[in-house]
Amino acid sequence: MNLDSNIPEGPLADKWSNHKFKMKLVNPANRRKYNVIVIGSGLAGGAVAASLAEQGYNVSCFCYQDSPRRAHSIAAQGGINAAKNYQNDGDSVRRLFYDTVKGGDYRAREANVYRLAEVSSDIIDQCVAQGVPFAREYGGMLANRSFGGAQVSRTFYARGQTGQQLLLGAYAALSKQIGLGKVKMYNRHEMLDVVKVDGHAKGVVVRNMVTGEVSRHAGDAVVMATGGYGNVFFLSTNAQGCNVTAAYRAHKRGAGFANPCYTQIHPTCIPVHGDQQSKLTLMSESLRNDGRVWAPKSKDAAKQIRDGKLDPNSLAEEERDYFLERKYPSFGNLAPRDISSRAAKEACDEGRGIAPSGLGVYLDFRDAIARDGQPAIAERYGNLFDMYSCITGADPYKTPMMIFPAVHYTMGGLWVDYNLQSSIPGMFVGGEANFSDHGANRLGASALMQGLADGYFVLPYTVGNYLAEQGIAKAGAVSADHPAFAEVEADVQGRIDRLMSVNGTESPRSFHKRLGRIMWDKCGMARDKEGLTGAIKEIQELRKEFWSNVRVVGEANSLNPELERAGRVADFIEFGELMCRDALMREESCGGHFRVEHQTSEGEAERHDDQFAFVGVWEYKGDDVDPALHQEALVYEEVKLATRSYK
Repeated sequence: MNLDSNIPEGPLADKWSNHKFKMKLVNPANRRKYNVIVIGSGLAGGAVAASLAEQGYNVSCFCYQDSPRRAHSIAAQGGINAAKNYQNDGDSVRRLFYDTVKGGDYRAREANVYRLAEVSSDIIDQCVAQGVPFAREYGGMLANRSFGGAQVSRTFYARGQTGQQLLLGAYAALSKQIGLGKVKMYNRHEMLDVVKVDGHAKGVVVRNMVTGEVSRHAGDAVVMATGGYGNVFFLSTNAQGCNVTAAYRAHKRGAGFANPCYTQIHPTCIPVHGDQQSKLTLMSESLRNDGRVWAPKSKDAAKQIRDGKLDPNSLAEEERDYFLERKYPSFGNLAPRDISSRAAKEACDEGRGIAPSGLGVYLDFRDAIARDGQPAIAERYGNLFDMYSCITGADPYKTPMMIFPAVHYTMGGLWVDYNLQSSIPGMFVGGEANFSDHGANRLGASALMQGLADGYFVLPYTVGNYLAEQGIAKAGAVSADHPAFAEVEADVQGRIDRLMSVNGTESPRSFHKRLGRIMWDKCGMARDKEGLTGAIKEIQELRKEFWSNVRVVGEANSLNPELERAGRVADFIEFGELMCRDALMREESCGGHFRVEHQTSEGEAERHDDQFAFVGVWEYKGDDVDPALHQEALVYEEVKLATRSYK
């Protein structure tokens, strides 16, 4: 497996501009001869599909939703980072770069992160031009607010609907190209495999989720923008449809999977409230600008609150533990997500949780309302407060919000080089589906930044460079009639037939729920060698049971959500084992990967840079063969490796 990162030479600040200049270009008249396949229509996928089509390429875009605007990017709430320094509070490209590397606990590729920070300002300009209604100050300037892991205000926002508004901007650009005929949109189509010809990605095999028809589609390059794999835990803040199938099927065709154990637990979510719950609800990190996180100091007070015998508003100030402010005074309630999540878990593990399950702490707006008035708080967070009230039946203006950490984002993903090209030539990966920009932990408001950076400002250059290097003679040279397509289609159909023929007694959802419990208990916020070793064995047994006892009702050649779920659960089971193997291999704690054997005396993550300053990239070797580990060394030229501190 080739892991050449293709990082350009020269000073860090000049790498991207020099690299762009040296890239090969495609003549505008020749672009119409190429077809590019884009899988996914969220911020990364929608942006790159629209951008490539605007340049003149023919684009085929696939999504499993009924509309591109139903992509999961629409659920993002709090904001998007950019180093514009409107607040004149000391921000810069270099500071955003440094905060991101530090926030990722020094496990991100330096050059990629700097590029992300560098293009961040262009993203805001692009979105404003599209009409995205960012919040503005009285004088008309774009407003900013703070987010976790930073001491400056660099987060642009549209109330608590930032992801929605950004996606609608990308969707408008995409819709224009659909209308012009430059993008052919395939809604309700799920990618089930990638096709390689002479080692290069040349197409995909997809299933029409309405008719059940399996079809082949050829292209000169493939862009994967399929989001993250957080639903391997069953319960997460992700939409239920979010899955790992496209990425994992590409992995089985030769794409390296990097750092799968890096998963982010978001500290600000509504706690679990029942055994039949199918997903969890995010409460934006922006709420921690004005809300104070606390738990009772005493177990007795916490129990009284859980039993409904004590009103939290009546608890005296000296009996409250504002544990983030106590432990991390410099950052307080805006400490990074991994640190904040573990601190909340620690309070609950001590018996100080306040939700009926014991798994919950408070996010309290009492002081902010007293300081600024309820109308001001409602203007900032009104839709979030309304959502919380609808779900819980409680009024957060009068009673503190109950929150608890939940699986939210995945920093691991398919390995890519500086050009965002995977280890399969011709297959590029953007957004959350790749590993490249966040390291072991993602700062809040950086996911939207990365998705749009990849889609608008990186992939349109690098995909074009790849096509130019291949040469115009190869444009459209491979059709869906190529024998490689027939072979992959047969594999896909065989897998569908196998799922339909098991005819067991247990539903795919039941297997998914059991997998999620294993993953949360043994590969969640805290992991250890014994638990991970046991998890691998349990998952292997679960996999055997799945293929002998799963029951998929309905027909294959028609609308069948159970068949879709079964295929995704099968991939989640295999992928869950890979996650546990990665977590077991990494004998250190860093960011969202917390091994209990590796922590400081104060309970903080303890890295081992001498052994694990690398990207762990896994190569698929076969269904019953252990995967092979490859390492890409992380070399830091501008940032000094240091113990991360937010105190």
